[in-house]
Amino acid sequence: MMRRVLLTAAKIPAIRNLSVRLPPIRRMVDRFVAGETPEAALDAVARIAATGRVATIDHLGEDTTTQAAALAATDANLRLISLIAERGLAEVAELSLKASAIGQALPGGHALAQENAERIIAAAHEAGTRVTIDMEDHTTTDATLALVQELREEFPDTGTVLQAMLHRTPSDAERWAHPGSRIRLCKGAYNEPASVAHTDKRAINASYVACLHRLIDGGAHPMVATHDPALIQAALDLLAEAGRPADSYEFQMLYGIRPTEQQRLADAGHTVRVYVPYGTDWYGYFMRRLAEKPANLALLGRALIGRG
Repeated sequence: MMRRVLLTAAKIPAIRNLSVRLPPIRRMVDRFVAGETPEAALDAVARIAATGRVATIDHLGEDTTTQAAALAATDANLRLISLIAERGLAEVAELSLKASAIGQALPGGHALAQENAERIIAAAHEAGTRVTIDMEDHTTTDATLALVQELREEFPDTGTVLQAMLHRTPSDAERWAHPGSRIRLCKGAYNEPASVAHTDKRAINASYVACLHRLIDGGAHPMVATHDPALIQAALDLLAEAGRPADSYEFQMLYGIRPTEQQRLADAGHTVRVYVPYGTDWYGYFMRRLAEKPANLALLGRALIGRG
């Protein structure tokens, strides 16, 4: 119930406007967000790379409502790519990109998002890195997968995301499980209705394992995005059973969450990619992190009480 309350609050402008002005919340955001500038994000990436891990960087922002905002988001990603190249971080830093940030939800948004994504991906390739198109709530799944399918015609290493909580995902995993297909598999962080998504943790975990099994069997490059110890162990078992070499998969975890486990997996020889968000539009992302784990909400409560 609390998860649904938080995810609903993430969509209410009045709550957002109040929350972003509270210093305790801003301080807690620093745990999950690497800063407001690309330079701050790349400083975080450099620290991550020094420990043997790698990164994917997300310029925060979604649900843009104007073409000007979509162009600004595109330009921000192009600047980020330029800075990655300047700092020699292309081998350790990729990009994550939300289609809604670059215009997907606008009138004529598919063509606009495709044009902007192609500019970003082409620049990333020129710099020696690549891009994963993030997934958002279930209403955008078909449009996002269609966009990725078109982008892969020219840029076949473009990654995308499947969310295990959705009822449709096992069939999507079957469709996208082919050699070279880079798929980030996560549980899903959006407030989805029971008509389209599992709401029970056990059902979500069972779906996750089934989808991962399909991706591995189909020869895809799975990006195992989870902090759940049971799912991490299940993934390790499935990968070992399939005889997968270390360069044919990776684990992905969020910046600021379970860093000790991230390091344990990296030290064991697995590729661990840290999802590093940055920017000023952090509210929606932050609320989803609170909703994922009650302990995060407890930290916020202590911060607010301390302020009082």
